[in-house]
Amino acid sequence: MEKNIARLRRAKSTRAHIRKLEVVRLSVHRSNQHLYAQVFSASGDRVIAAASTLQESINADLKGTKNIAAAAAVGKAVAERCLAAGIDKVAFDRSGFRYHGRVKALADAAREAGLKF
Repeated sequence: MEKNIARLRRAKSTRAHIRKLEVVRLSVHRSNQHLYAQVFSASGDRVIAAASTLQESINADLKGTKNIAAAAAVGKAVAERCLAAGIDKVAFDRSGFRYHGRVKALADAAREAGLKF
């Protein structure tokens, strides 16, 4: 459990910094089975766009939900939904997770789809 507490401590620090910047936040959560991405307003009170591997439109043509290909699909989907809502610049909140693997794949796919970090 100490590993999760350390992750939450890092996430708290990052979110405090993003709150000072007052920009829209792209938050990522990674579980063992799925990946979730949400875009929050600058005040943090409203979700502008969201995507996850639980959604049928995203995982329909994927082999699994816990690999880099699934993360890239989620990143692309959340970027498209963000751009449709008129948001093109966000701050990336990795929620204390290390920037590698699935988290990095999601970020790279969102950048390629037109989102600016």
